[in-house]
Amino acid sequence: MAGLEDIPLDRRPKHVAIIMDGNGRWAQQRGLPRIEGHLRGVESVRNAMEACRDFGVQVLTLYCLSSENWKRPAQELEFLMALLKQYLIAERETLVEHNLRLRVIGRRDDLPQEVQAEIDATLEACRNNTGMTLCLAINYGARSELVDAVRALSARVERGEIRVCDIDEDMISSALYTAGIPDPDLLIRTSGEMRVSNFLLWQISYAEIWVTETLWPEFDRSHFVQAVRDYATRSRRFGGLSEAARPS
Repeated sequence: MAGLEDIPLDRRPKHVAIIMDGNGRWAQQRGLPRIEGHLRGVESVRNAMEACRDFGVQVLTLYCLSSENWKRPAQELEFLMALLKQYLIAERETLVEHNLRLRVIGRRDDLPQEVQAEIDATLEACRNNTGMTLCLAINYGARSELVDAVRALSARVERGEIRVCDIDEDMISSALYTAGIPDPDLLIRTSGEMRVSNFLLWQISYAEIWVTETLWPEFDRSHFVQAVRDYATRSRRFGGLSEAARPS
């Protein structure tokens, strides 16, 4: 656990979400095809998973494929689907060995059938695991998630299961893809972009945001330590006052 020994567990984030950005730029800067950046990015995924396990993080959510990414060139999309399928197969044994739970959020029905099959196989393999949760956001968009939640709640109203006046924040949260998962404490974005890119818009309302210029293929354990150290220095007020600012 080198690097965070002096940070108490209660000062570390329980849920870390990461916008993994910069694969294409990393490759282009080196005169390589964009797909090489995606290949290199898989190693950064492993680094982040290992760091989270070692540092007591309970949930790691990774923005793997946004619903907007379908606008990319067909060849790159085909490669991303093949890479995702390969990752699910290659990492299945590791997930089981390390007792990692798996969640997949997003509109899965739009994914190729062979990718959906590997998702199902990996979910089944991890079904009885009890350790850290790895949550993969695949074909995910926060606005689409909110639309789906509204539709689900509206259907319940139509069936007479709930009344409109029953709908509150907890009920909306329970209708999201992330139902049962605590909201992120820390949102990390690589590549220096200062936006959240339609990622977990409801869930990150009070998350601390940490942005690094580092491109995702170069993101390693040391960057994760920096992010957690910075998080530990912040005062999370959730709209209230800090202890120092409260009247005596």
